[in-house]
Amino acid sequence: MNFIEVENRHYILATSSFADQRTMVLKQGDTFAIFDLHGDIHQVGASKQGIFHHGTRHLSRMELNVNGQSPLLLTANPREDNQMLMIDLTNHDMPSESEDMVLRGTVYIHRSKFLWQSACYEKIQLVNYGLISVAFNLEIICDADFADIFEIRGSVRPHKGKKLDPVISNDSMTFSYEGLDHVLRRTSVHFTPAPEVINHNTAVYEIYLLPKQELEVEIGISYSQNSEVSIPDFAHARDSMNNYMERTSRYCADILTSNEQFNEWVNRSKSDLITMSSQTPYGLYPYAGVPWYSTPFGRDGIITAMECLWAEPELARGVLNYLAHTQAQDFNDFQDAEPGKILHETRGGEMAALDEIPFRLYYGTIDATPLFISLAGAYLERTNDLTTIAKIWPNIKKALHWIDAYGDVDGDGFVEYKTKSSKGLTNQGWKDSEDAVFYEDGRLAEDPIALCEVQGYVYDAKIKAAQIARILGHDEIAARLELEAVRLKENFNRKFWSESKQTYVIALDGNKNQCNVRSSNAGHCLFSGIATPERAAIMAKNLLDETMFSGWGIRTISTAEARYNPMSYHNGSVWPHDNAMIALGFSRYNLMNETAQVMAATFDTTEHMEGRRLPELFCGFDREKGKAPTSYPVACSPQAWSVGAIFMMIQACLGMRINAANKTVTFCHPVLPPFLNDITITNLRMGDKLIILQIRRSKDGIEAALLNPDKEITVKVNKTVPEELELA
Repeated sequence: MNFIEVENRHYILATSSFADQRTMVLKQGDTFAIFDLHGDIHQVGASKQGIFHHGTRHLSRMELNVNGQSPLLLTANPREDNQMLMIDLTNHDMPSESEDMVLRGTVYIHRSKFLWQSACYEKIQLVNYGLISVAFNLEIICDADFADIFEIRGSVRPHKGKKLDPVISNDSMTFSYEGLDHVLRRTSVHFTPAPEVINHNTAVYEIYLLPKQELEVEIGISYSQNSEVSIPDFAHARDSMNNYMERTSRYCADILTSNEQFNEWVNRSKSDLITMSSQTPYGLYPYAGVPWYSTPFGRDGIITAMECLWAEPELARGVLNYLAHTQAQDFNDFQDAEPGKILHETRGGEMAALDEIPFRLYYGTIDATPLFISLAGAYLERTNDLTTIAKIWPNIKKALHWIDAYGDVDGDGFVEYKTKSSKGLTNQGWKDSEDAVFYEDGRLAEDPIALCEVQGYVYDAKIKAAQIARILGHDEIAARLELEAVRLKENFNRKFWSESKQTYVIALDGNKNQCNVRSSNAGHCLFSGIATPERAAIMAKNLLDETMFSGWGIRTISTAEARYNPMSYHNGSVWPHDNAMIALGFSRYNLMNETAQVMAATFDTTEHMEGRRLPELFCGFDREKGKAPTSYPVACSPQAWSVGAIFMMIQACLGMRINAANKTVTFCHPVLPPFLNDITITNLRMGDKLIILQIRRSKDGIEAALLNPDKEITVKVNKTVPEELELA
């Protein structure tokens, strides 16, 4: 994967052999690791393997060799919950003490690796299955380059800190680096038992195994800043990790269906959701994606929390609290910060600390602020957690003030963006590559740019804020926000509709000219409710025609547009989270067959993805018989909002709304795709209760029932046209 910096913009180029090198990923807290299938770390070609912690690569090389050779690979798989890698290896042919050769396949080598609380743990198990004794050297080679993640992405630094000489003991090697930010970063590799030989980067065990004899070696890799740390042994760390996983998994509902392949997708997604969610001082937060976005992102965290809200509301609480705490308080052009604005991303590492990049706390996002308000409203309906919402009400008011005072650059009632940072993002919607917003003839749009979906997010935010205000007793604020939402919807439908293309245009430019492009952005106008019912029906047909719908999902733009490229990042690819949000938009307007079509296509896609894990995106080529979807070479996987897509699609198909204050679960015009006959949901939280729901197909349509009846909880199936969700 090649990363370069061009004109102070940050890009990911799909021109490297990394895309063709199979790797395995671990992520826990603020650490992620990328290994090859042997469990090793190499820097071959453009590969970006390593153990990364707080924006720094703390281990850049780790090789396990037998007599100087990499062992033969048998198999490599993650544990079902993604938390441990298990690799099976064996020896090459090698000489023995007698004249006979030790044939390959005689010595079994099993590697178990996991991350836990700022450390990486490994156990190497050796078993001699031969009939004669074997002797060989087991070598572990390590190194640490302490590269900043943005260096790895291609940023060139004029000056760097100082790498110190390794410190060696009889059972450890420690690598250190003094950064220009005056932080001493360390990586310590500890071996149990102590090896026979250890030098500046290599530990050597002189192995002698009798027939059927077993031997174990443990490696603990810790990474720290300024002070040394001690870590527990493999067994204690593993038990702590397993206990945490068991506790955390209880937060999320369990889903079991009549389709085993669909269940595999559900289980993979739940495991990935737990993997991507990190504990912060403010609660759980879903980090955006591995490898390059393993950090809190505002937009990504909010959308992931929205996707999973019905199944896992605890995640939304953590996101709201975190983003309220990091909300911008002052003006800072370098960070694109303005009072009340919600965070785009935060980064650790030396370059962020030195402001060589603006991402230590960066606010260059136009949509995270209204989405923050929308999530707060949705969370309140789902949980009735007035305590949390009352606590962040001042943050909601600041966000509303930002929308009106700073988000609307020219006072026309629409929210626009234009970067002020010398190193900031040019485009600040979710499609943030530099060529993502353009005119019909392919020219790039002139800023400030008002995206269609952002106006929808603002509309929804004002409605949700009005609902919160009324509950908190602020009726005057509620009435004002409701009126503003009505006016915004009317104005939006006048200015953003394209008669020639029968769609909401992707954006208005700085001169209020339409960027008359058919895009998936318009589908988000159904998600937010800013579309009129008549235009929603037109949009559904539009989004599912052959130019927008690839057969695997809805493309980011139409094949008829000037910049269409199915291999591009945002101009013709397919994004699972984008499809999930559009599917929920279809459901909002009672377009249930269209909803089921999107879900079915996405399910079909998972059949071709390793482990049924949906990546960040994939290419937008047409679906062809006998051909799998085409991978996008440098897509993050796992990616939080792709992981969450299944939960939102289930919600969309079921037309499900949970109102904790009224203790009701409503299914509005539910449908099940042809491959599902029933869905059973257990461990679903309703206040202080856990409920079990079953939704199944019957001769009378879709039925829903509470399997553990409770007189306080009502389950309703509304088979009529859903109640209008927009203001009259």
